[in-house]
Amino acid sequence: MLLTPPRVLEKYDVPAPVLDVLHRSAIRHVSIIGRRGPLQAAFTTKELRELTSLEGTSMAPLSSELLASPPASTKLSRQQSRILQLLQQSSSAASGAAPPLTGTKTWSLDFFRSPTGFAPDSQHLTLAHTALDECARAVPTGTMSLLRTDLVVTALGHHADPLQAYYDPSQGHLSTAGGRVADATGRALGRVYASGWAATGARGVLAATMIDAYAVADTILGDHHSSSNASSAGNEVMPIPQSEDVLVSEDVDLESVPREIEQGVKDRRVVQYDQWKKIDAEEVRRGEESGKERERMGWDEAHEFLMSTRAW
Repeated sequence: MLLTPPRVLEKYDVPAPVLDVLHRSAIRHVSIIGRRGPLQAAFTTKELRELTSLEGTSMAPLSSELLASPPASTKLSRQQSRILQLLQQSSSAASGAAPPLTGTKTWSLDFFRSPTGFAPDSQHLTLAHTALDECARAVPTGTMSLLRTDLVVTALGHHADPLQAYYDPSQGHLSTAGGRVADATGRALGRVYASGWAATGARGVLAATMIDAYAVADTILGDHHSSSNASSAGNEVMPIPQSEDVLVSEDVDLESVPREIEQGVKDRRVVQYDQWKKIDAEEVRRGEESGKERERMGWDEAHEFLMSTRAW
């Protein structure tokens, strides 16, 4: 979004205040930093292709060392092969192209770099150069460099809560076995499951997280139906090795509403489904007036709308 011309974004559901900021933006270069290399990149071929075809932008070519084909003994997935091929083509085209015109925006993929903090002048990001160990993890090489920057966009974070039971500090997420939360010995807890980054760490894109969630849901249903069918048929089920630990030590009413949610509704900090539907319809209506998918409202604006329509 930082590189896309605002007029392209105007037809989508980008809020007007965001578009105003993008129209005034003076950003001319975006560095995309990766702790590992091209073969470990999490973006998809489609996402990379969209980057290389952004209007009014040019890609900084990658070094030949980064784009070298791996040894024949290294088996690449189809996506890895396509990404490497696209990077080779894009870098080759960028190397042979004329210098970018004045005002043209640029972007770069800075692989094998790990941000460690800011330099004393607060205008440079310090980067540790990395390499892959035998487990394909990024480890520092001892070399450092500086990256001049005017803007740093930080991620929300991906680590599970370290205080959570069965959190594995060596992996930065919950310990799981086939979608089931596991104890320190790898034995699954009964009827306790986890999916997404809490279970796998920061890995993959949205589609990968969805696929993981579907797989965990299948595991839950499979465990349930296996148990039910065995009970009705009087058969024994080959049990999954389970831990003797118990995560929930008291009965929980799964049909009840958490008291935090109830209090949030009373304090008008949480909207209910019928209220959300009113907000949704109003956003679509406002968007149609300006030729967009929708015009999103901020929380204060949505709150004021609900009050004005007596939906609250």
